[in-house]
Amino acid sequence: MIRTILFTTALAIATPALAQQAMTPGAASQPAAPAAPSAAMPAQPATQPAPATSVASIVDSEFPAYDANSDGQLDQSEFSRWMVTLKSQEMKATGQQLPADQVTAWANGAFTSADADKSMMVSKSELITYLSAGV
Repeated sequence: MIRTILFTTALAIATPALAQQAMTPGAASQPAAPAAPSAAMPAQPATQPAPATSVASIVDSEFPAYDANSDGQLDQSEFSRWMVTLKSQEMKATGQQLPADQVTAWANGAFTSADADKSMMVSKSELITYLSAGV
C-alpha cells in the first residue's frame, strides 16, 4: 500500500505535464503551445514517467529529510520513521486504524525486506528497488 501511495504521488506530480497537452475549446485548429519550463522545476516529459523513475525521484527528494546523520543510508530508526509516516498517510487516506505496535512490527518487517544486502542499513538504491517492487 505504501508503494501505491508513492505511485499516486508520482502521478500527481506528472498530472500537470499531461494537462498541458490538453487542447482548449475553440483552439481545435491550432496546436496547444507548450508551457515554458520554470527555472525552479525542470521540464517534465509529455508522457507519464515510468513507475521506477517516479519512485526514484520521490526517494531522491525525500531521502535527505529522513537521513538524520547524512551518511547516505538509513539505519533502522531512520527507515522506520519514514515508513511509519507513509503508513500513517495511508491509514488516514483509507480510514483504517492500526495499533501502534502493529505499525512498528510492519515497519521492522519492511526494513528487513528493504535491506537486500543485510548490512543493517538501507541505501537509496535498495529503497528504490523495495518501493518499486509493488508498482
